[in-house]
Amino acid sequence: MEFQEVVEQRRSIRIYSDVPVDPVALDRILHVISRAPSAGNLQAYRVFVVSSAPKRRALAVAAGDQEFLAQAPLDLVFFADPGRSAVKYGDRGASLYCVQDATIAATFAVLAATNEGLSTVWVGAFDESAVQVVCGEKRLRPVAIVPIGHGAENPLYTPRRNLSEIVREV
Repeated sequence: MEFQEVVEQRRSIRIYSDVPVDPVALDRILHVISRAPSAGNLQAYRVFVVSSAPKRRALAVAAGDQEFLAQAPLDLVFFADPGRSAVKYGDRGASLYCVQDATIAATFAVLAATNEGLSTVWVGAFDESAVQVVCGEKRLRPVAIVPIGHGAENPLYTPRRNLSEIVREV
């Protein structure tokens, strides 16, 4: 797809079919993630691929029973790595830049999945400590979960605010 088409096709999908994600498509998505820009090119994030049914179910529970996390064939969990960023950028790196790095990587994942004909939704509402337990990672901070699969719904385009409301020239 052309980039503009990818952006226009992206929708937040919360119903998934049971068709598995092609491993080649997942590999392409992961490679796109690795190309995401990051502060100082530190890539101060980690991505956990969660494909086992019990772990996906546990993520759904950790996210306030958002069942689509268990329904999708896999979930990507994006963790910020404060220590990696702090080495170069101190407190600002630890509190902000690593979170930005992880969210940029997650955005690249969403767009790459759309380009592969797959569906996603951004999940930011979850119990951080419960997600850490599911992924077996206590040192890093989870910032986003992105389920990936074949959508079983086709929601209408969601209207956006006018540019005049969100853009200011100074």
